[in-house]
Amino acid sequence: MRLFPSLAASAAPAVGPLPADPLGSPMWTYHAGKLFAGAPVVFDPAVRVDLPMLAENQHVLPVTIDARALSAVRRMVLFADLNPIPIAVEYEPLAAHAYLATRIKLDQRTPVRGAVLTADGVWHVAGGWVDAAGGGCSAPPVSRVRGDWADHLGELRGAAWPQGDATRVRIAIRHPMDTGLVENIPAYNIEEVTFAAEDGTPLARMTVHGSVSEDPVFTVLLSPAGRGPVAVNARDTGGVVVTGAVAPRSGAALAAAVRR
Repeated sequence: MRLFPSLAASAAPAVGPLPADPLGSPMWTYHAGKLFAGAPVVFDPAVRVDLPMLAENQHVLPVTIDARALSAVRRMVLFADLNPIPIAVEYEPLAAHAYLATRIKLDQRTPVRGAVLTADGVWHVAGGWVDAAGGGCSAPPVSRVRGDWADHLGELRGAAWPQGDATRVRIAIRHPMDTGLVENIPAYNIEEVTFAAEDGTPLARMTVHGSVSEDPVFTVLLSPAGRGPVAVNARDTGGVVVTGAVAPRSGAALAAAVRR
């Protein structure tokens, strides 16, 4: 299930050709045409994309998108141009800061980018090339090789800490995140994660794709800071629902329940 049926649904009308890609990617025009659908696009240093230049492990590449320098952020998209599953995460910071950290797979050397939509309909883009040995999307996950993936499916861990005017929440979910690119293993991945306040008010939500790493980890900055528990909800493509709650205090453990 896709949270955003059209990533450009709230974008401004087409204003002309795409800007030249400073990374020189052969796939920039193709992906930008699909993602932004004619909306204005700028390459903007206000979007900070932190990632290593070399993927020591092509199955687990840490990426952080920090767009807190922009105002009125509506959506954030993490994607890798040359991956067979380019989009990794689509994030909507409803009552959260424009910040997202996770880990993705890489199938080859590729640009990795963050695209951020602001309320004026402009997409702000930044990123960089990452060298990778390849095979991150087309090799079976470790839990499949060990054969214990079903024993731990849906286990949820996390913590939350006050951080200035926000609550920093980090969660980890045990899941194989199968891409469907491995022989005899169909696609099977977490597809939606949401965060909500104690009273049910939505705080943030994301659509997740198969190019996110096995046993995915997500870090968000929820706003405003508070003392009540944050509810976490996740669902995968097989209908498994994972729920839990984490209290915003140093080192808080996550109490989780899984419904299958």
